[in-house]
Amino acid sequence: MKKKQIDQTPPQTQPPAKAPPAQPCFHPSIEGAQHGPKSLLEFLDYAKMSGAVGAQPSNFHCQKKDGRLMNAKEVKEAFDIAELRLDGISAHCPFWVHTTAWTGSPTIRPFIPADVAKLSPQAIEKWAEKYILKLLDLCAELGVKIIPMFWGVAFGWEVATGYPWGFWGSDDYNLIVEGKERFVTKTAKIRRHANSNGQSLAHEIHPGTGAMCADDFLELVAICQGDKCLTVNADPSHCWEGEDWETRFLKVGHRICACHIKNFVIRRGLPLRMMEPAWQKRAMQFVDLPTGQINLARYVELLIHVGYPQRYCMLTGAKTAPLIVEAESAYRDLDATSANGIQYVLNNLCFPIATGSFEDGMGA
Repeated sequence: MKKKQIDQTPPQTQPPAKAPPAQPCFHPSIEGAQHGPKSLLEFLDYAKMSGAVGAQPSNFHCQKKDGRLMNAKEVKEAFDIAELRLDGISAHCPFWVHTTAWTGSPTIRPFIPADVAKLSPQAIEKWAEKYILKLLDLCAELGVKIIPMFWGVAFGWEVATGYPWGFWGSDDYNLIVEGKERFVTKTAKIRRHANSNGQSLAHEIHPGTGAMCADDFLELVAICQGDKCLTVNADPSHCWEGEDWETRFLKVGHRICACHIKNFVIRRGLPLRMMEPAWQKRAMQFVDLPTGQINLARYVELLIHVGYPQRYCMLTGAKTAPLIVEAESAYRDLDATSANGIQYVLNNLCFPIATGSFEDGMGA
């Protein structure tokens, strides 16, 4: 009796489907405020040649020679020629003017026309408000939903020092209470306009501004009844006085919808606050991206952790979120520093995001 042959031919199976490769969720971009001497076309040409995929011009790049803002068609054509994405319009300077003019500070003069600088603080503030409203409408026409900026010294210079001079009070003044009322009142029209356009005003938490740390920013949100247009432009290079970047951005992470990539060093033994205008002599110095104190890969991981790329893409409809280079140095040429920064972001920070735990494949 013959033994029954056992068919040992393996069953025909379909090869396992390959999972699609993980895609980067970021693209390299560049902030334009430091490149103001260039025209918009010159700035975009420089950004493209340096390897950027997008760019964030300043409001001044979007002005004509007579000071009027370009129209949306002109801005869009410039980006189409350069084949770059429009990653917002940096508006730090006009917002600084608007919320600082009431103090009479000369620090607003570099950012306004000479004839406007001769006006009263109240008139300068109204001019800045009108300019900002026009800028917001230009952004709306361009589809720009996120405006990086920072609020000026709405609480006054005494409070902005961070030293107790401004925290004392008496029967006839309380600078903190007055500052809260001032901020809510002065920013009300701009916030309403931004909300009507579906826009976010992304404050860069920064020494000497309307919000110098995470708790300051959250206080602005609270006094404005949770206004959704009050968001954050994350920049780790301004975290050098006690509150590190991880502490700061974990606290306000739910409001981060924009970011800058910047680095710094602290020179040991020198006072962080000193009356020294020369950057090369100061304790805190901005530097090229690869050699500063911040581990930028960890910073980008934190941005992912708090939902920045998803939030940005949801607000804008974009497929990737920008990592916007703002590399500066007191020693290296600005263009060379920024170009190096773009390449650093491209090669080191635009990595594919994990779609699961690294342990998922163990034992498979």
